[in-house]
Formats: sequence, C-alpha cells, structure tokens
Amino acid sequence: MGVGTYTWLDGSCYEGEVVNGIRHGIGTYRCGKTSATYRGQWHHGQRHGKGIIYYNQEVTSWYEGDWVNNIREGWGVRCYPSGNIYEGQWKNDARHGTGRMRWLQLGQQYSGSWENGIQHGEGTHTWFVRRVPGTQYPVRNEYTGEFAQGLRHGQGTFSYASGAVYRGGWRANKKHGQGTFTFKNGRIFEGEFIDDRMAEFPSFCIDGFKTPDLSGIRTHTPISCNDDHPRQVVDSSGWVSVLGPDVTLEINMLLEDIPEAHRDAELKQAEFAVLRHIAELRSVYTFYSSLGLTESPDNTFLLTRLQLWRMLLDCRVHLHGVTLACMDRLISGADSSEELHCPFSTMLLRNFISSLMIIAYHIYPKEDTPSGGVIAGCFSKLMRENIIPNAKHVKGCFCRDPVRAVIAVNYIDKSWGIYKSFCQVNSITRTDKTMTMRQFVLMFKELQLFDSDLTPKTVLKILSMENPAVYTDSHSNLDVEMVFLEFFEALLCCAEVKEHKGAQLSEGNQSEVMSSHNALDTGTSLQVRKSRESDTTHTLEKMAHRQSPEEMGNCEVEPVSDTLVQSMAALDPKEGGELDSWIQWTHHFFSQLFFPAYEHLLLLRREVEEERLREVARSRIALAKAKEAARLRELWEAEERRREEEEEEEAERAERAEGPDEENLPASAVNTPVASATSVVPSKQSPSSAPRKKKK
Repeated sequence: MGVGTYTWLDGSCYEGEVVNGIRHGIGTYRCGKTSATYRGQWHHGQRHGKGIIYYNQEVTSWYEGDWVNNIREGWGVRCYPSGNIYEGQWKNDARHGTGRMRWLQLGQQYSGSWENGIQHGEGTHTWFVRRVPGTQYPVRNEYTGEFAQGLRHGQGTFSYASGAVYRGGWRANKKHGQGTFTFKNGRIFEGEFIDDRMAEFPSFCIDGFKTPDLSGIRTHTPISCNDDHPRQVVDSSGWVSVLGPDVTLEINMLLEDIPEAHRDAELKQAEFAVLRHIAELRSVYTFYSSLGLTESPDNTFLLTRLQLWRMLLDCRVHLHGVTLACMDRLISGADSSEELHCPFSTMLLRNFISSLMIIAYHIYPKEDTPSGGVIAGCFSKLMRENIIPNAKHVKGCFCRDPVRAVIAVNYIDKSWGIYKSFCQVNSITRTDKTMTMRQFVLMFKELQLFDSDLTPKTVLKILSMENPAVYTDSHSNLDVEMVFLEFFEALLCCAEVKEHKGAQLSEGNQSEVMSSHNALDTGTSLQVRKSRESDTTHTLEKMAHRQSPEEMGNCEVEPVSDTLVQSMAALDPKEGGELDSWIQWTHHFFSQLFFPAYEHLLLLRREVEEERLREVARSRIALAKAKEAARLRELWEAEERRREEEEEEEAERAERAEGPDEENLPASAVNTPVASATSVVPSKQSPSSAPRKKKK
C-alpha cells in the first residue's frame, strides 16, 4: 500500500502508488527489455486514464493521451520516429474518429475522419508544394470530400496548385461520375468523367490534370515502426508555439543571454507579445513590402531590405543611437557575407518579426522592461513607442510618391554599383564594407559635383534631414554609417537641389532630355502615345524583376519614357507639369552629371593606374640600366687594377734581371761618393722616358 518502488529480474522498474499490491494511481514504469517508459495513471495494474509513453531512449517515438485498460483510446497525440505526428481520437490502439495526421517527409497532411487507422469518411488531404521563388506562402494541392478505406471515393473537390478546380464524383482515387472541371484559364467543362478522364474527350490531357494518389502514405503505422531520420518534435517543457509555423521566432541569439532556467519562460512571453500585436505586424509588413510594386506571383509581396530600412526610418528607430548598418549586423548575427547590406535581399514575415525583436532588445535598456520578460518588454516598447504611432507614414525622397518611385528605380541598379565601389571596410568589425557620411561628401568632391547650388553645406543638410546627429549648426559627426537607401535618397534630394537649373534649361535642351526619355520607343510621337500602356507595364516589370547589380554594372542607364508620366498625370495638369519637371531634373542629374562624373573618375583612375604602371616600368628599366652600368664600371676598374698590377710585376722582374749586382761591385765604387753618384745609371730607359730627337 502507498508509494514505493518495485524492480523485476529483467530490469523493469515501477515507482509510484500501489493499492493491495498492484499498481494503482500515479506511477512510472520502465521496461527493461524494450526501453519503453510510461508515466501517468494506473488502474488495477493497467495503464488507464491520462499518461505518456516513450517507446525509445531517444524520446523520438511517443504517445501522450488517454488510456483504457492498457489500450490507447480516447484523445491523444502520437509522434513516430520519422517525425510524423497524429493528433486526434483513438480506439482499440488505432486512429479512429476525428484527427489530423502530418507526414513531414512527404509534405502532406490529412484532417478528418478515421476508421481503424485508415482515412474513412469526410476529410481534407493537402499536398504541399515547394514555395516558388518570389512568393511568400507555399502553394498546395488539396482535396476535400469523402474517403473510403484510405482512397478518395464519393463526392469531393480537388483544388490544384495551378489554380484549376474539380468538383464531382470520385472512385478509387480517380475522377469518376458527373463533375465540373474549371481550368486555370477560367474555362469550364461539365460532364461525365471515367477513369480520371473526360468521357467525351478521352484522349484529352493537360499538365496538372491528373491528381496525386495516396500510395506513398503509410496509413498503418505500427508502434514499433523503424522509420529513418528520427526527429525531436517536442521540447523538454512540452511547449507548443502559439504563433503557428509561419511566424516561428528565430531569436536563439537573444535567448543565449538569458539564464538557461528562464529561457522557456522568456520564449513564451515573447510569443505572447507577438500575438498581441500580430494584426499590426501583418499590416505593416504588407504595406511596406508593396511599396513601389503593383503585382505579385501569388498576390503577396516579400519585404526587401530596402523596404525594411524605410520602415525603420519612418518609425524613427535609428534615433536610438544604432545606425541601420549596425541593425543589419544585429539581424544577421554571425553572417558576414558580402551581401550583408544588400538592398535587394528579401525576408519572410517571421524573419521580419524576429528582426524587430532583435533590434528592440539592443536599443532599449533592459532594466526598464517589466517583469513579464526582458525580450517581450523591449519588443512591446518598440511597438508602443515607435511602430504603431509612426508606421505607414512614408518619408524620404524615394518611396514617398509611388509614381516617382517607379521612375527613380531605373537608376537604382547602377547607383548600387557606385555605392559599393566607394564603400570601405568597417574599422571596427573588419568584416563588412560600408560608407560613412564623410565618404559621401568626399565622393561628391572627387566627382567634382559641387557648385554654387550644391555646396558641401547643402549636402550635409540633406544627410541630416532624417538623422540630426549627422549635422547641426553647432556640431557634426560625419563618421555615421549610411546604408544604400540613405545614399540613394540623398542623391535624389541632390537632384532636386538642381531644380532652378532644370527650370533654366533651354527649350532645345529640354527637347533633348525628353527625346532621351523616349529612346525606348523608336517610332513617331503618335506611336509613343499608342504604346503608353505597354511602356508603363515595361517600367513596372523592370522594377519587379530587377537584374542583379553584377548584371547591370557595365550597362548604360536606360532612360525613362515620359509616357508613364503622361498617363499618371492625366487627371491633374498641374501635377503632370511638376512631375514632368521632376523627371527632367532627375534624368539630368543622373544621366548628365552623376553617372558621367563617375565614368570620368573611373577613366582617370585607369589612366592614373596605367601611368603608375608605366612609371614603375620606367623605374625598373632605369634601375636595371644603373645596375648594369655599375657592373660594367666594376669590371672595368677590376681590369685596370689587374693591368696595373701586371705592369708593376713586369717592371720589378725586368729590374731584377737587368740591373747591376750591388754585392759584386768593388769597394772603391761603393765607398767613393763620386763613384756612387755617377755609377747608378738606369740600365734601360722606357720608350716614353727616352729623349726624342727633333727633326730638322
């Protein structure tokens, strides 16, 4: 009686409540032979009530739910070693009743009625298809209707990923009987189907017309299944995300700063904080991801890094002492690739929310957050003070006007290439390249773009419009990093500074600029007016399907046609005139000033580099010549020294051979001074020293 531990000879063990010598109440049983472990309720020695059983030591195969006399019956969740999960009703150890099964490896899911472990009755079976690039949500094939012994049988509707839909009868997984097939182009066929084909047109076949079968699904999955690729699906706390798979948070780098004992609670509070603001977050994501765009493959848009920067600037997040470039590093974590600050990279909704949470954690002090969670508190403060009051109020020169954004996007690719060429390695991180405000001003000086209208002070005022920390009348900080959006919008503002110059263009110059806009259309003005709709579509498609900077780097800028302007300004002549002038200024600045100045700078750099190489070559040649002259001089000097030594040796030998022997002279010749002075006469005179007779 009471609570105790019982151990069997095979290694099995029970620890828990006992009544009259049998397991009864709450207890844990570990099987010594199969490594299975059951923890839960017992009744008269049998598993009965609520309990969970793990079938292996890796805890990848388990069942949690209701038991009746050692049999799974009632409601429960079964996780198989493959990662497949069933959640629903059970009877006699089999899936029976209403439930949902997910085949993770196959990318399929069924929700509906079951009978003895097989799909039977009403239900919905979904085949998920891999997400198409440029779309946010996965497409799918889906059948909703009647099943019989695991097959589509009876009446049902099949929705194809292509957009086609079939409604009607089914037999053994095939369309059979009366039905209606709506093709993806909107045409409808209504009639009899036999063996998955139209009875009236048996030879007719179309891509995607045949439906996938269910033969790849294991509807009978035994307890001891040995599927490959085991997968852990439940964490130690049993916590299941309340946000769903499309909003899974990726904040592991933040959780590492939290004590391990509090991480689960922090994650839960963070998800609750997101759940409280999920409607606003979806609305903000949808709004900013569609800036400057008109159409999408699946009626959704992916948020680009450029649009994220615009949202952060609008919400004044950058005024907390963290630049947009630094936010890029925080979001990317350990990723230090060259595309860290690429404006064309995209992110899904879950990446967007996770990025906001990471940014909020780093810009707000942790001690000001409530006790409900540090991460959740910082995120809630960001939503309350920055995003909700300021989002959707677009500022800046680029995205503020959608029509001008369509025009300006024609210059964005080449501007991105120029931006990268002036970037330098960050002095602190040493991993990525960025541009500072100082480098931007020096770029204008190097390109010789300053004049009486566009002065350095004017450029500084432009740079400080959204970031007062850059420049005021009392101080300046030109070491602030700037991302490409700030760079491009500063260029657009500089183009607007040229407004009065654009207004002073002569009529001939204006005609030249506008004719360059019409370069896309080679016909007459009448043909230009007729092609207005196609030209507008071309411009929008160019923006939606932008080429990479590498592909555009060596291309000339394609001038923007004024037909788009004429069509957009048709309702308001005044607005059309202003827009027409803006196009002239922008086109003149980029095509006649900025881009040619950069090309000229590249030409000068190439010439300077070539001259440097030529100077190096000349220096090397001069050095080689000097070395050769020095070598020849050394050889000549060595030869002269050798010749002199030979002459001296020859003279000594001749003197010893032909001179008088002093030892054999008589004593009178040696001791007599007169004889001594007169007897020493050179025995032989050299030709050079011999006296020459003058010719008469």
